[in-house]
Parts: sequence; structure tokens; C-alpha cells
Amino acid sequence: MKIRKAQGFALIDLIFVIGIIGILASIATPRLFAARQGAGSASAIGSLRAIASAQLTFALTCSSGFYAPNLTTLGVPPIGSDAPFLSQNLTGDDIITRGNYIIQLSATAYPTAPGSCNGLALGEAGQAYKAGADPVDVNNNSRYFAINANGTIFEDTVTLFPVMPEVGDPLSGHVLGQ
Repeated sequence: MKIRKAQGFALIDLIFVIGIIGILASIATPRLFAARQGAGSASAIGSLRAIASAQLTFALTCSSGFYAPNLTTLGVPPIGSDAPFLSQNLTGDDIITRGNYIIQLSATAYPTAPGSCNGLALGEAGQAYKAGADPVDVNNNSRYFAINANGTIFEDTVTLFPVMPEVGDPLSGHVLGQ
């Protein structure tokens, strides 16, 4: 009698390996989603900090203490320079999507505001501003952020941008980190 040597995998081995892969994937998927959400939130916070810094630079160096009314204005370099106040990835439009967040900026025009060094007309700049970052996927992400001329970032579980004052604290939300 001759004994044959088994080579290869049996069907049961293959099913066992696929089962283990499935279990590992089901454990890793929620953590992967949470990591992606955390990275998007960090990107939104970084974007709001960059906007605040750009607004301060714009106000101090270009517009006699007044703020830019929108993101695209911060993307226009001053006359005689080729460096804008804010990078192109945040100034392509007045409302942009970055890191799975919708980022926007506004400032109420002040009628006697002077023109700016980058071509903003008289009366278009604001005395203060507000910026917000709302998640694109509101069903799976409940972290909303906003900042204003005070320079403090606020967080809430509902959108802050519509209720964020240009100066002072919003009626809802809390200071980031509290």
C-alpha cells in the first residue's frame, strides 16, 4: 500500500483563514474610521488656526486693522509680492472642502473700511470675522468647529458657523480642549 503525501490546502483550511481575516477586519474597521475622523478634525482645527493667523497678518499689514471678508481675498498677494496671506489649498473658493470638512469665512463689510494692499475695495473689509468648519458626513461625524476675531476655537455637536458672532463667545459650544 502506497501512502500519498498531501500537498496544498484543504477547503477547511481556506475557510478558517478567511474567517480569521474577517474577524480581524471587523475589529480594525471601527478603529480605522475613528482614526480617519480624528485626522479630519485635526485638519479642520489646523485650517481654522491658519485662517486666524492669516486674518491677523492681513489686518496688521495690509488693511489698517480690518479683516478680509472671505477666503479668496486672503489668497490674493499684496501688490509687489507673490506670497498670499493664506495657502492656495484654503483660498480656491469662498467655501472649500478639506479633510472631510466644509470650511468657510465671513466678515460683515464696514462702510468706512479702507482699501487693502491686495486690491480689496473701500468698504469691503470687516471689523471682525468668523470662520467655521462643518463635517461633510454629518451622520458619522458630530464635531463642528468655529473661530472668530477673538482667536479662540470653539467646538460643538451642532453647526456653529451660523450662530458664531464675529466677536465674543457663541451661545452654544465650548472652548476646544475643555
